[in-house]
This record gives sequence, structure tokens and C-alpha cells, in this order.
Amino acid sequence: MPSPELDARSPFRDEAREILAGDPARGLVILADHATNIVPSEYAGLGLPAGQLERHIGYDIGIDGLTRELARRTGAPAVLSRFSRLLIDPNRGDDDPTLIMRLSDGAVVPGNARIDAAERAQRIARFWRPYDEAVAAVIETAARASGVPPVILSLHSFTPVWRGVPRPWHAGILWDRDPRLPKLLHDALAADPALVVGDNEPYGGALSGDTMFRHATRRGLAHAILEVRQDLIADAAGILAWAERLARIMDDLAGRPELHRVEHFGSDAGPVEPLPLPLADAARPFERPATAPA
Repeated sequence: MPSPELDARSPFRDEAREILAGDPARGLVILADHATNIVPSEYAGLGLPAGQLERHIGYDIGIDGLTRELARRTGAPAVLSRFSRLLIDPNRGDDDPTLIMRLSDGAVVPGNARIDAAERAQRIARFWRPYDEAVAAVIETAARASGVPPVILSLHSFTPVWRGVPRPWHAGILWDRDPRLPKLLHDALAADPALVVGDNEPYGGALSGDTMFRHATRRGLAHAILEVRQDLIADAAGILAWAERLARIMDDLAGRPELHRVEHFGSDAGPVEPLPLPLADAARPFERPATAPA
């Protein structure tokens, strides 16, 4: 079980995870699996040439700032990773063969090339599992605080060009079988004629053992992955613009009672073992939260 210090009502930060306390009764939890490109000094940058960790292979560019600003504007709690996805990927199951990448978008990762089972287990224990426990703790705290299942939004970013081909989408909504939040979020963004919004583009949203599978699909929580194109959130102005846009949308969606119900849709990625959601009291009708200050 998650340790007591991970109560989302208190700020918390260590080498594996950071919790932005927010108001757990808001009915919304924000996640940033690939927020930073930090590699502890003893790993010597994983042996990568200078600059490689600054690329998208090291982290989701722009997502740290977007997560913080969106959490501030909505008042929602958030969980951010504090380590590079190349060290170990928190958005993979702990048995996934791509958990620790030896090759990523053409870059060989020397520090991962010959790791043994003991090193893999150490990275899981030191980085992957503490982040995973923080996500569980914040979701459970939010459920207890509001008395209803929270909505889960996971933020990621994607490159504007992939293998020489420009990507037309400004953002993409990734999802598995649960359409509740993805459809509403897609329609809200696509209502802006200036935006091209992908539906399970540029990636598909069904991945067995990923963060959404572990913490939302298994619990039957309404959830979505939002991918924003990296050039749109590469600076402060872009981050502020997208945070303002998303805050308006998520303030509305997080206040919709139909999203605060446990519903199990299963997964295209494989069998799903349901995971109970602890609530402090019997489930009650969701009360729309007051809008957070801008």
C-alpha cells in the first residue's frame, strides 16, 4: 500500500515523484508520466552524447510546465515524474520489454545496453514503483475527499515531425475502450476551428500495463491521455495559452456527474483485472466544484 507521506493534501517531492497538492475534492487528477529528463549523477547521463537527453527521447517537452500551470488554474492535484523515461519508463508495466529502452529513435543508450536483472529490479524499486504508488495515493485521496470517483487526465507531448513527415495535429486524444472523457475532450478542443485534433492519433491509446491501464481502466475511472504537439508548448507563451484553453474545458468536464461513476469497459490491450476504489463514505452525487482562481 502507498505510504502515509503520500497524502495528496500535502506537498511532496523526492527523486522519483512530485505531488502538487491542489484540492483533492476537485474531482480531477492530472498526471505527467514523462515530465523531466533528470538522470541521477551516478548514472553518468546513461552514457549518452551531450544533448540527447534534451530530445523527446528523454522526456515529454513542455509537459512539466503545462502540468503545473493547468494544476494551478484548475486547483486539481497532480503527480509528476522526476526521472527521465530513458532511465525507466513509468508509462509501461513493470514487465514490459520496453520498460528500459536500449535504443530510442535511433539513439543507442549505452547505460541500458547491458543491465542485468538486479539493476532492472533496482530501478523499478527506486523510481518506477514510488511514482506508481504516488499516482495510486493521489487518486485514492481524491476519491475519499470528494466521495466519488475522480476524472483522470494524463498529459504527454509529441514531436511535430516523425521520420521526416510533418504531423498535422495540434493535439491528440488517446483512449482505449472507455469513451466518456475522450469524446467530450476531443469535441471541446475540435470546436476551435484553428485546431486539428487527432482521435487516437498520433498513437493508439490501448497499452496493457501503462499508467492509464493500471490506475484508470482497472478502476473503471473516466480518463484520457492528451498529447500536445511539442512546438506548441516549447516556451512559456505556448504553455500559458494551452493551460488557459485546457483549464476552461477541464473545469467544465470535471464538473459533470456522469464522469464520476465507476464503469468498466475492458481493454483492447488484453484482460483487465478490476481494482476497487476506496471511498471514505458511501458514494454520493457529485457536486460541481467552485471554479479555481485563474
